[in-house]
Amino acid sequence: NCSLLQEMDVIEKQDENCYCYVQNRTIHLQYLWSTLQVKVHSREKFRFEPISEKSNCRNSETVFEFAACAVQILWKPDTCTETSMSIKQYGEDVCFKIQPFKTVPYTVRVTREMLDGKLLFLFVAGIFLFHFANSLSRSTKFFYLSGIILGVLALLVFVLLALKRFIPRHSTFWILMSGCWMASLYFIYCFKENMPWLWSEHRNYLLGYFLAVGITSFAICYQHGPLTTELSVTLFSWTLQLTAFVLIYCGVTIPQVAYAVIAVSLCSKGLCYPLGAACHIARKMKTHFKSRKLVFKYLTEEEYREQGENETVRALEELRSFCRNPDFPSWIAVSKLRSPHRFADFVLGFPHVSPAEAKAHDEEYGIGSSFLEEQLFETRARSEQDDPANSIHEDEENEDEMHKHISFPYATELL
Repeated sequence: NCSLLQEMDVIEKQDENCYCYVQNRTIHLQYLWSTLQVKVHSREKFRFEPISEKSNCRNSETVFEFAACAVQILWKPDTCTETSMSIKQYGEDVCFKIQPFKTVPYTVRVTREMLDGKLLFLFVAGIFLFHFANSLSRSTKFFYLSGIILGVLALLVFVLLALKRFIPRHSTFWILMSGCWMASLYFIYCFKENMPWLWSEHRNYLLGYFLAVGITSFAICYQHGPLTTELSVTLFSWTLQLTAFVLIYCGVTIPQVAYAVIAVSLCSKGLCYPLGAACHIARKMKTHFKSRKLVFKYLTEEEYREQGENETVRALEELRSFCRNPDFPSWIAVSKLRSPHRFADFVLGFPHVSPAEAKAHDEEYGIGSSFLEEQLFETRARSEQDDPANSIHEDEENEDEMHKHISFPYATELL
């Protein structure tokens, strides 16, 4: 006999009553991060009690369900004058009961929040944590931060990990670890459901717990030091990825979307190596089939002279090696040469230019040679023919400047 709640309802009553919100089974993607906010307000105190089908502990099928039901009964919140709860769009049906202590009207208001910032934050945090789990697992600062968060949210698990060295058998440790995780997850669930009440009624105790447990967790993590072995880093990375999946699942209201995002994340993680290999092959093929443009590099005079000398020396050495080859027709070559003795000296390693030839070349083409003088006088005569009037006037006024304007085309090469 509970009253059904609808979106944008505003109900005012005075007596004890229960209310239920029945979920809409039609899936709409625009409600992916949408929630319903139910707020109850009154001038006097009242008791807000959630109702579920498992509230009767006699119907519990397992020991864990019975323990969870007993803890939930003991965890009933105190009375308050204002409370609120968030309902996911595609979650379970939610029912609750309001018990006023006095005959004073109270108001039940239902509003929709199209974009819940908490859900969006959890979803984005899960995506970020999954893709950067490998790098974060090797970070010292993130290790200390994770230790503090684990100590605050799952104190039993953190204490068991700190006392691991005192547990001799691994089987005993893993049994205790399973029990601690189950108990911690349930306490996290209860803490999440009653967070508004705890924050409003017992804020000082809550802040004291966060501060004390956080400092103690940091001290224990700092004493043990960051992870060093590759196995521990890998296990930490896998734990972060599993935590990322939980955040992604809790960060959306449609479970099918969460499953699809998790599957795509796993595929992208597994396909990174094939995609990298395909990109490498594509770059190689693009480089191979791309038309290459010829790039011409202009040599300076010094580079041209140096390259000529090096190539000449290399070619002469190749010629000597070819002539020393047993298959070389030496008698035919000697019969066609005018100076066989000089050819033999060249093959044995002597210079291909004699000292007399080098001296004659320097006298003809070196500094002060007849060839250079002819070039200089020819250039001067050509400049005088181009502008004879200006040369006559400048000879009398500025003779020194004329010498500065004489060009030496071969001076740079010779020097």
